[in-house]
Amino acid sequence: MKLAVIGGGSTYTPELVDGFARLRDQLPIDELWLVDPDPQRRELVGGVAKRMFAHAGHPGTVHVTDDVVAGVSDADAVMFQLRIGGQAARQQDETWPHEACCIGQETTGPGGFAKALRTVPVVLEYASLVQRYAKPDAWIVDFTNPVGIVTRALLEAGHRAVGLCNVAIGFQRRFAAEFEVPPSAVRLDHVGLNHLTWERGVHVRSDDGAERDVLDELLAADTGALGRMAESVHMPADLLRLQHAVPSYYLRYFYSHDVVLEEQLHERTRAEAVMETEAALLAKYADESVVTKPVELEQRGGAYYSEAAIDVLSSILGDRGDVQVLNVRNDGTFPFLPDDHVIEVPARVTRQAITPLPVAALDADMAGLVSHVAGYEQLALDAAVHGGRDRVLRAMWAHPLVGQVDKAEKLTDLLLAANAEHLPWTRSEQLTWAG
Repeated sequence: MKLAVIGGGSTYTPELVDGFARLRDQLPIDELWLVDPDPQRRELVGGVAKRMFAHAGHPGTVHVTDDVVAGVSDADAVMFQLRIGGQAARQQDETWPHEACCIGQETTGPGGFAKALRTVPVVLEYASLVQRYAKPDAWIVDFTNPVGIVTRALLEAGHRAVGLCNVAIGFQRRFAAEFEVPPSAVRLDHVGLNHLTWERGVHVRSDDGAERDVLDELLAADTGALGRMAESVHMPADLLRLQHAVPSYYLRYFYSHDVVLEEQLHERTRAEAVMETEAALLAKYADESVVTKPVELEQRGGAYYSEAAIDVLSSILGDRGDVQVLNVRNDGTFPFLPDDHVIEVPARVTRQAITPLPVAALDADMAGLVSHVAGYEQLALDAAVHGGRDRVLRAMWAHPLVGQVDKAEKLTDLLLAANAEHLPWTRSEQLTWAG
């Protein structure tokens, strides 16, 4: 089995490698190819990855290259974990929206839109190489944010692709700890769009195989569980009780936008914290004595990333037919969305197809927000694929966190100015206007 990771120089990668080493029986990799254009990161991350495999006694080999064709040739599966512009671009995404009184965030709002514009063209370029050189039935597993938009771009271009997020698996682990059961005993009614999801059911399986939905217990006012759940998603307990659901913490950007904005204006950005952590991690990776995943990696984010990735890769390559929470085509699951929109729900996974399971109808407040964000995502993808200021402006205006023409105009100008080096069409348009 050959697995390629595009963006393999990420400081996340040793988290993946640790999972591959621990769970080798579940996912028996013969060749792991780490593809990255940055020579320093290739050397440091590739070096620690090789040492980790050797220390764990893993029989597979680790290859490091900047040659995408070599990396993906004859691969059984390819993972995308790209960050176009690096943490410097993320720092911009988290700050320039503040000038228009909007939150700065790398996947949600104007900053997330900027990331989509930078990312989609590059992902489609690499995907075309996967389609040409990897095995005919190879799958692309996308962990690159914004996952919903990027996955839809891949699917619309005809690629065998699925999107992966670690939010659901994080909730699964949290609920398992709450009820003192193994994570495999927890099944979620997880619904929505990527980074816009709710847990509407938490099913815990007992030793005799029987399941019970424990959501009522979690949300009961006379237990400590409700407070713990509310604290974990940074939202009021009453909101969870009223929705009878546990929202993803990303919904805080919608439900408590002004509070979050005020916090952001007085705190350092997440990008600054990650850059500091990455510097420490790269120093660790340079140490030849480091042969296991450093503890500092826990501060990098992406909790349970390796478990989520290995679960979906094992399901696909092993043709297991089990259920994973993934980003897939809607295909009628939410009847108010187009079939080709990408949603995040439980889906059955085989080597040939990944099919969303039926879900109960969304409540009006959830359906309304999902519809609004889905409309923005459709326009954002159009802007990312075709370019043009008017397309950017229309998508910006459509985002529920913007919604005002003058604010959309200002945010569009800020976005284009901050991302000119990553959006070649902006320079050609500027030349046309100047002429």
